[in-house]
Amino acid sequence: MDETYDVVVVGARCAGSPLAMLLARRGYRVGVVDRAEFPSDTISTHLLHPPAVDALRRWGLLDQVVATGCPPIHTYAFDFGPIVIAGPPGDPDSATAYCPRRIVLDKILVDAAVASGAEVRERFSVSDVVLEDGVVCGVRGHGPDGGEVTLRARIVVGADGVHSRIADAVGAEIYREVPPQLAPYYSYFSGLPLDGVFPNWIRGDYGWAALPTHDDLTLVVGGWPVAEMTANRDDIDGSFRRVFAAAPEFLDRFNAATREARWTGFPVPNYFRTSYGPGWVLVGDAGYLKDPITAHGIKDAFRDAEAGAAALDAVLSGERPFDEAMAEFQQERDTAGAPMFDFTLQVASPGPPPPEMLALLGAVAGSPESCSQFTRMWAGVLPVPEFFAPDNVGRILAGAAAPA
Repeated sequence: MDETYDVVVVGARCAGSPLAMLLARRGYRVGVVDRAEFPSDTISTHLLHPPAVDALRRWGLLDQVVATGCPPIHTYAFDFGPIVIAGPPGDPDSATAYCPRRIVLDKILVDAAVASGAEVRERFSVSDVVLEDGVVCGVRGHGPDGGEVTLRARIVVGADGVHSRIADAVGAEIYREVPPQLAPYYSYFSGLPLDGVFPNWIRGDYGWAALPTHDDLTLVVGGWPVAEMTANRDDIDGSFRRVFAAAPEFLDRFNAATREARWTGFPVPNYFRTSYGPGWVLVGDAGYLKDPITAHGIKDAFRDAEAGAAALDAVLSGERPFDEAMAEFQQERDTAGAPMFDFTLQVASPGPPPPEMLALLGAVAGSPESCSQFTRMWAGVLPVPEFFAPDNVGRILAGAAAPA
């Protein structure tokens, strides 16, 4: 059986469904396929930094997320031991973050794509891309009944994550690749209230955090260097207790809480991939991925969805040539993503912050304005280059050196 679309999107989660929704709202015929059935879970950082919240607001979906009972997060806090930095993640007009379960968020996104006119096929496995004269013009796969189906399209979008079938099939080039730095794991706990705060602890080679999520649960996530993964994964509870001992107050709260799910996680690679080629495009983790320690995956997927939909609209409408529009899309993605990519790798690298960074963090901690700048930078609201600009760093250090 064959079906024909303007665009076929492979992957229906945080990049694929919003992209399909936005294209369908523009009047294009969009097909979406995913191996999963929704609602369903997936490995994820969960956090919606304020720019991701703003995207949901623009799409008319934020009220649905809030209505699920997902608690708001109004403060980010970073405990480096002798230094503590806390402040809001956003600006006054967009001050809140959220940490929704993916079993909730992804279902909202899929339903929004369907409501906009996209045709979503769940439990559909892609076996290969369809090629004509070296140009991708569809995908071949099978649904739950096992029968082979060919979905033809002017453009195929791979939104299928780190193990992207589309990226593999087209041989998308990887560049700026860095091996995994940390082995992160997370689970959900009851009896560990946070009252709207997203606390982080950094102790030498180790870091962990806690985030409020649905059903009065708290997501606890932490990790250790990849070299320690094998030694720690057989007893993750015990391994984390040894790590958390560096912050006794949190360890006491952790010991009093109840784990409600198994530990989940794996080391995450860091890379950029070529995001387009003849008849194909990559968005989300399929095209760009970094360590989850700064939790920008969903925000970046939403950014790709909006920028990708605008570029594809220009192509499909005949306004711009494919290569021109998609080259600009990739360049904008790389320009926007590179500073946080570099900052994330610095945070994820083993060992304590270098002395110059510790000096800056100590100066930040002494100024509420600088604390707000740091938390907003972490959240992607203040650009990383703006925070670390020499003039701003100089201002922060001078403020710390000035007499009270």
